Amino acid sequence: MTKREDRFTKRRLRSSYFSVVISISLVLFVLGLFGVLIMNTQEISRSVKEDFSLTILLSEDASKAEVNQFFTTLQVAPYTKSARIISKDDAAEELMQILDEDFVDFLGYNPLRDGIELKLKAEELEVERLAALSKEFEVLDFVSEVVYDRLLIEKMNENLKMLGYALLAGAVLLSLIAIALINSSIRLAIYSKRFLIKTMQLVGATRNFIRKPFLMMSLVHGAIGALIALGLLALCLYYLQIYIPGLSEFQAPLGLSLIAIAIFGAGLLISFTCTFFALRKYLKLKTDQLYF
Repeated sequence: MTKREDRFTKRRLRSSYFSVVISISLVLFVLGLFGVLIMNTQEISRSVKEDFSLTILLSEDASKAEVNQFFTTLQVAPYTKSARIISKDDAAEELMQILDEDFVDFLGYNPLRDGIELKLKAEELEVERLAALSKEFEVLDFVSEVVYDRLLIEKMNENLKMLGYALLAGAVLLSLIAIALINSSIRLAIYSKRFLIKTMQLVGATRNFIRKPFLMMSLVHGAIGALIALGLLALCLYYLQIYIPGLSEFQAPLGLSLIAIAIFGAGLLISFTCTFFALRKYLKLKTDQLYF
């Protein structure tokens, strides 16, 4: 009968350890996915901002030397992502492709002007900054006008900020839920060993002596759970890149490395901390409280 009870107890302990590892791995996997989502959102946001262009229209009497010198200055400016000169013929060709109509032939002349298409770095794409640059360019004699969609930029920046706040709030909420779930699983596992803990106390074992094997085991569980989560995350990203072409362009190796380190560290830290506090509770219990 005793052997059956021992086998039953061991099976129950293995089951509790398994549930702890699975809980840690699944929760860390979801957190990792959320981290990748946040990272991709930032990269996509940067890409969208840097794809926005500001058009500097040149005067009809602008000299080629002045334009070339100005263009060279723009290319090396700290706020410039890219710049290119667009002749009025090229601009007309692009517009005809968009409209699918030869408006030059219809009008009898090309009403467009030569210009420079300027794309700014993401951090420079603010309404105030664009207004300041427009004033700086418009004072030049060979610049006729600076054109950009102010309302579109305001709306885009507002929406991106709201999305960033929403993702941050979601990350905090998800982290709290993750800690609560892992803590619950670990408490259940420690609860199944409460009699063993009390027996060790009764024979004179110190609290540190009792804690040590549990805390070491918690680090093992945390490491295994984190490795499983990283494996699932890598597998998920692999298949996503196959089915979503172009997704790999937003996967920064440094960002993914930081997420992997954060997941592994979180697995160790959460598992260790929850085990420590769960042990503290059962180490303080009296013998008659173990049955409740």
